[in-house]
Amino acid sequence: MALDWVQEALQKSLGFSPFPATLNLRPKAREDAQVWEAVQNESGGVPLPPVNGGFCSARLYRVHIHRPADSSDKVNGAVLLPDVRDYPKDKIEIIAPMRLKETFGVEDGDQLTLEFGN
Repeated sequence: MALDWVQEALQKSLGFSPFPATLNLRPKAREDAQVWEAVQNESGGVPLPPVNGGFCSARLYRVHIHRPADSSDKVNGAVLLPDVRDYPKDKIEIIAPMRLKETFGVEDGDQLTLEFGN
């Protein structure tokens, strides 16, 4: 994330420069995992190709992120899905223009809600 070409590609694709780290989530309920699987199967996402021999390509899925208790306080971001072999199917890497843990005051194990968009 801290690589210049990655930052530039994300800025161009998403319209914001992401905080140089991801917030990793895993679906807690089976239904949540099914929604994430359906998003991947039904939407091609925004392609993020490697530049000049970069490590790997990825796909981006735009999201609105918020805490379940406060649906009015949303942050625009994206899920970054690397195209790598054996990448965990239930791992959801979120990028946003700020550090989400501080913005929402969340700790490991807390819940966030993702609304997938275009």
